[in-house]
Amino acid sequence: MAGKLIMTWDIPPDHEQEYFEFVVRDFLPEVQKFGFKLSDAWITVYGDYPQILVGAILPSINKIKETIDSEQWKTLEKKLMDFVVDYKCKIVEASGSFQF
Repeated sequence: MAGKLIMTWDIPPDHEQEYFEFVVRDFLPEVQKFGFKLSDAWITVYGDYPQILVGAILPSINKIKETIDSEQWKTLEKKLMDFVVDYKCKIVEASGSFQF
């Protein structure tokens, strides 16, 4: 069964421009180079939830675990940390619908 990596984070105030440039130019293309198929991209505009949610799918949960344990993934995550706060990720079985 396909697995889904669900990542959430917040953007620090007054850093939106740098964040969006990094995500569009670097982060999302790199995620896709790992073979992930992007399935979700949500922005919370109201409520006490993470500001950003991104879902990405690989053919199996084991493949996701292998990928996020790699040095290349850890390097990409470290770069993301320069632009976000409260980063969290989890791995679930992909259901084909919205997952949080």
